[in-house]
Amino acid sequence: MKQVTSRLEILYEDEWFAVINKPANCLSVPGRGPDKQDSILYRAECVFGQAFAIHRLDEATSGLILVAKTHDCQKRMYAHFREREVQKEYRALLRGHLLGEKGEVRKPLRCDWPNRPRQIICTDEWSKDSVTYWENLGYENNTTRVRLVPFTGRSHQLRVHMQSLGHSIIGDEFYDADYHNDPRLLLHAFRLEFRHPYTQAWVAFVSPCPF
Repeated sequence: MKQVTSRLEILYEDEWFAVINKPANCLSVPGRGPDKQDSILYRAECVFGQAFAIHRLDEATSGLILVAKTHDCQKRMYAHFREREVQKEYRALLRGHLLGEKGEVRKPLRCDWPNRPRQIICTDEWSKDSVTYWENLGYENNTTRVRLVPFTGRSHQLRVHMQSLGHSIIGDEFYDADYHNDPRLLLHAFRLEFRHPYTQAWVAFVSPCPF
């Protein structure tokens, strides 16, 4: 079922959770201050009466995001994500031609504290293991379209890992030197698959890539 309002695009909903197509440059959850209250979670609360965050996407990233309608569903889905039982796939457009058909980036990350929210590749005691799998889907002029599958879910992981290969994601204000020429970050949460927390059916959702 699909419902589209001026403020929320719902791709699927049942009595426990909803799958929402988040636009680029929209917060997942409210931030600090009155100017940061508009978000997917706030809009979901307006539609459902109550809503609880399950996971987040960066503000600049578009695509699939889950919102729970009950605390119990939130807890069950937290466990799915914690145990890496949710399959996630992203699509992105990179600058330049990334060589090779597929590969793996295994580089630890931590926050670049003086330049938050930027993240950096680092091997000190505060860094966390980070793994991304990538697949080359083809070249388009001087860009590369890629399929990205994060094994871990660190902040800015896909963005930093692609930059570390010498091919930043187009439109990335933190890691793409030429982002001023692009209207948005070309990173999209394309697919989510997981076992339904109540029915136990395997469910899969796809949001067509908008770029």
